[in-house]
Amino acid sequence: MITPQPVQAFSELEVFAHIALALRHPGYIILDDVFSLAQCQSLFIDIKKTGRGDFRQAGIGREQGLQLNPFVRRDRIFWLGMDYQPTQFYLKWAERLQCYLNRELFLGLFDYECHYAHYPQGAFYKKHLDAFQGNSSRRLSSVLYLNPTWQASAAGELVLYAPDGGTILETVSPSFGRMVIFLSEEFPHEVLPTRCSRYSLTGWFRINTTTAVNLDPPV
Repeated sequence: MITPQPVQAFSELEVFAHIALALRHPGYIILDDVFSLAQCQSLFIDIKKTGRGDFRQAGIGREQGLQLNPFVRRDRIFWLGMDYQPTQFYLKWAERLQCYLNRELFLGLFDYECHYAHYPQGAFYKKHLDAFQGNSSRRLSSVLYLNPTWQASAAGELVLYAPDGGTILETVSPSFGRMVIFLSEEFPHEVLPTRCSRYSLTGWFRINTTTAVNLDPPV
């Protein structure tokens, strides 16, 4: 088990170095205080202001293969464009991290996509990989939790499994400002049923999988 690392006292480059080292081994990292309290509060205020009608039921798969399956997941999501103003500081941070990881680890990361996620009371997401079947463009997953005064009794933990899918590596409480980053294709994971509303900003660093017959991202 890895103890979450509080990194507020470190410079941004030092934080990026911690992340790069962890991605080499064991392939994931849990961080606290990457962003200031004020920054996290601004995201929480924005996610609470986002209307219920703007969130949609999350599905499984992508584009034509997208399916809604309440037996697998019951969260609701709101996709964030790269020009979405309330998250600009976060998106710029992700862009700098992408450049750093490409330089240090040669990951070939091409872009970043993200959404707000809301797990209403009783919602869950069963064990899965973030890499889509037939489309392995997602290389790196990130989750920033936006739950002030989160209590252990609320449950809703992220369970991270070893690549074999059977060994639990981490059970992560979605505490305010906590961030988890892991290799998308390596680590199955699930979200346990939550007993109250649970919020996060979830994203993926992607590679470009454009071929002669496939445009990525699609127009």
